[in-house]
Amino acid sequence: QVQLVESGGGLVQPGGSLRLSCAASGLTFSRYAMSWYRQAPGKERELVANITHSDWSTNYGDSVEGRFTIFRDDAKNTVYLQMLSLKPEDTAVYYCNAKSSWYGKNYWGQGTQVTVSS
Repeated sequence: QVQLVESGGGLVQPGGSLRLSCAASGLTFSRYAMSWYRQAPGKERELVANITHSDWSTNYGDSVEGRFTIFRDDAKNTVYLQMLSLKPEDTAVYYCNAKSSWYGKNYWGQGTQVTVSS
């Protein structure tokens, strides 16, 4: 059974930082591209960042470019999202996603709430 378990969310003041973690189990982690998405109330889910499984190349949404960093540790089956200079508009539920075109699989975590407020 595949599980993606996010952690690290919480309440932070504007300008603060958080690091999210997503621990994966039940899959061959090193063969999956990993992504973080977020969904704010009343808005569609949007891509925050992703990292490939092959060369660990990364891609970021325009609104987080330069502030957020995605990285992975295949030895720990974990992907991280380091978030700096947080803004109130970063408030959302953040979801971890694992996707493999090779296996034709796509998995989601349950989400972790990030609230940026003074």
